[in-house]
Amino acid sequence: MTDFAQSYSFIETNKPSRISTARARLMIAVLLFFAAFLVMIARTIELGFSAPQPRVVTSGLRAVVPPVEVARADIVDRNGDILATNLETSSLYADATAIKNPTMAAQKLVSILPDLSFAEVEAKLSSGKRFIWLKRKLTPRQKWQVNALGIPAFQFQREEERLYPQGRLAAHVLGYVDVDGNGLGGVEHFFDASLVSKNKTGEPLKLSLDMRVQYALADELESAMNAYQAIGAAGLVMNVNSGEVLGMVSLPNYDPNNLRGVADEALFNRVTQGVYELGSTFKTFTFAAALDNGIVDMTDGYDASKPLRVARFTIKDDHPKNRYLTLPEIFTYSSNIGTAQMALDLGADKQQAFLSSLGMMQPANIELTEVGAPLYPTTWRKSSIMTISYGHGIAVSPLQLASGIAAMVNGGRLHPATLVHNPDAWQNGKQVISPATSRQIRQLLRLAVRKGTGKRGEAIGYRVGGKTGTAEKAVAGGYKRKSLISSFVGVYPMDDPQYVVFALLDEPKGTKETYGFASGGWVAAPVVRNVILRTAPLLGVAPENEDEGLYQKLALMIEK
Repeated sequence: MTDFAQSYSFIETNKPSRISTARARLMIAVLLFFAAFLVMIARTIELGFSAPQPRVVTSGLRAVVPPVEVARADIVDRNGDILATNLETSSLYADATAIKNPTMAAQKLVSILPDLSFAEVEAKLSSGKRFIWLKRKLTPRQKWQVNALGIPAFQFQREEERLYPQGRLAAHVLGYVDVDGNGLGGVEHFFDASLVSKNKTGEPLKLSLDMRVQYALADELESAMNAYQAIGAAGLVMNVNSGEVLGMVSLPNYDPNNLRGVADEALFNRVTQGVYELGSTFKTFTFAAALDNGIVDMTDGYDASKPLRVARFTIKDDHPKNRYLTLPEIFTYSSNIGTAQMALDLGADKQQAFLSSLGMMQPANIELTEVGAPLYPTTWRKSSIMTISYGHGIAVSPLQLASGIAAMVNGGRLHPATLVHNPDAWQNGKQVISPATSRQIRQLLRLAVRKGTGKRGEAIGYRVGGKTGTAEKAVAGGYKRKSLISSFVGVYPMDDPQYVVFALLDEPKGTKETYGFASGGWVAAPVVRNVILRTAPLLGVAPENEDEGLYQKLALMIEK
């Protein structure tokens, strides 16, 4: 009892001291927890307000990881439809020093990514390097499968992949980028700096293209290319009052989303890179130069009763009338003989000056680097004057021809072609012929469709004017008679020109429906007609009855 009392007394004596100690410890723990909580809040606020920091790159201590690429700006058409954008993706890299069994790791990885070479992957994983790329731009499923391998040395870098939702549709305009996002073709290359500019990446590049027009043009060209077994085709639609290109197609084409195995021929832009002798479409320029310089007027004419001999050339007509022809007849029946004599009266200096003023003597000015240089004689002889007058002996791109034709019909103003949407550009045109001459050219072009070689380009209600072009392909020392460049350039509506539509087929073959003919009037003019019928309603051009006064006076000068 005595011992118990002593013990009880001892407990009672030390109880307040132990409680105080526990309470002090609890307070310290609470304070520590509260301090840690405050630190976490402060850090969270700091991170929230600070800019993202690039990953620190050190060698020897850590893997060297490239910084995340800056996003490229989107590219859209004139209506805001997306043509090129970015998709977040992941790229796989590895720290080879952390790989214990390179052979097994390579086997597992190749089983997921069979396009990789086992030998190459094994060699990389055995290299002992701290950073090695294994595969760029994985799909989400591939990333999940690699993660599931449970190999810590496999890591991912966030990247962005350029995506072209329209696929092949506007490939030659858009171009493409490399795996690092650098523009290598088309407007992707031309506008590369501005597309990656930090100041502009939020603003899309708005092109003049209209995807509805682009699709109709591509569809009609592809159908004609297949029907006539051509090796290629090209075409464009341009606003004659601004130079804006609403559609540009070159066939064969390619998918900018997948460039693996694409042939050089598919990358070639026939509209801007290709230069061709475009045949009788060039007569439009000869007539405009002669009329504008006062060399001839519409009441004049030339003897086209027999072929002309010049140097080693014999100039003949494909649609001979074997008589004297008025100017409207020369144009409507596409007489080489009459046009060549008119060019001689015009003279070499005026002919060259006029073609130069239209931009036919220098590469086209447009927002692409894929632009071909025109070909023409270094010495402008008499034979050059005559053959160039009807589109032989000079080779230009379809884009140059369309730009020149636009200037011939819009009142005489030459607008540089552009792929950028700019509705105010019409104010910047350069006057190259008078409005009066432009009106005469419109009359002639309309006559060529109503009564001449361009009849198959007629689109009822849209008052189409146009000119056919058929030229044999030039080869060393001559021409290939069976290899044609067949084209048609059309403008509508001729009483108030709005758009020029051009179509070209490279080496088309005649069919039963064309009676074996493969000239521009047979194979290219229908393409232009169909494109106009499909796109004019989309562009706000309504079919109307024709003002007969536009061409009737000249029509009276034509004998059937």
